[in-house]
Amino acid sequence: MIHALQRIGVIFFVVAAGTAVCSLVLGLLFGASASRALSVGWYVSGSALLIGGFFVGNRGPARPQGEGWSAFSLRRWVRWATPDEQHDSISLSAVLVALGFVLIVLGVVADTRHPLT
Repeated sequence: MIHALQRIGVIFFVVAAGTAVCSLVLGLLFGASASRALSVGWYVSGSALLIGGFFVGNRGPARPQGEGWSAFSLRRWVRWATPDEQHDSISLSAVLVALGFVLIVLGVVADTRHPLT
């Protein structure tokens, strides 16, 4: 349990720090302040992760199978997902939603236009 919490903490830190670095670089290019760049970057990344978590969590029980790479391929069929695959989809959705929520909270804290108190 401790190792799992450490791994998720590292994932959260890496995503938040990577978003911060990218946001600061883009903020410098566009002439925004550091706090504005950080808050917008965390808002955008958090929202994208929330949307991704929503779509991953709402994935149906059918999975594509076959050799076709396009939607119109004749060598493609559908199979039912195993319980492990369904569990993995729900788990990934939970991680993405939690990470998105954390990034949005970081964006709210970094946003200096509206004080928290």
